[in-house]
Amino acid sequence: MEVSKIKVVIADSNRLIRTGLNAVISAERDMQLVGEADSAERLGELLSSFEADVVLLDFTAPGFGLEALALLVKNFPKTRVVAITPDQEGQTIINALKAGVTSYIKKDCDFGEIVSSVRETADGCKFFCGKILQTIRAVDIDVNGENWANFSCEPVHLSEREQEIITLIAEGHTNTAIAELLFLSPHTVNTHRKNIMQKLGVKNTAAIVMYAVKTNLVNVNKFLFSVR
Repeated sequence: MEVSKIKVVIADSNRLIRTGLNAVISAERDMQLVGEADSAERLGELLSSFEADVVLLDFTAPGFGLEALALLVKNFPKTRVVAITPDQEGQTIINALKAGVTSYIKKDCDFGEIVSSVRETADGCKFFCGKILQTIRAVDIDVNGENWANFSCEPVHLSEREQEIITLIAEGHTNTAIAELLFLSPHTVNTHRKNIMQKLGVKNTAAIVMYAVKTNLVNVNKFLFSVR
């Protein structure tokens, strides 16, 4: 009895990247490449015509974007998405998780990681390559996304000090650094941090950052999360 193959679509505006991924997927006996898309419009057409299990998508590439990613997840709920980008910054990962990606890898991953990401994702699991996991741990991202659906920007009563600390957290400062900047003890900063999370109804640093951005406490272009 023939085993059903994993149907894969590659979506990237760069022809060279598509060719490389095509070679990787086509070499696997349990996978079938059903199409390539160089734009969000083309991707939508492909998914409307062919049933795909997994899309390997660079949503940061020209012709795509977060809006296209969110629409893909909404319109084709049975198709899972593996984000594959050259960028590993925390905010990019947060955006992808919010939009609904299942797994996330980098373009410089080895072939084995790319193939594993497709298999694991098709099987209903989450897959993150080593470099993405490093970033996830560094910025305390909740990969299960429990915070994203419940997050809101309803008015919250925050003191001036709490807003100041939120801003510094969003800019990437540690508790120790914040304590030095504000002439407070690390214990006091940690207490403020716990109170802030309780007031906002969030569980991690990434959600505090999202609140800071959405309420304009910090400019999204000001802070960096890249792993050094």
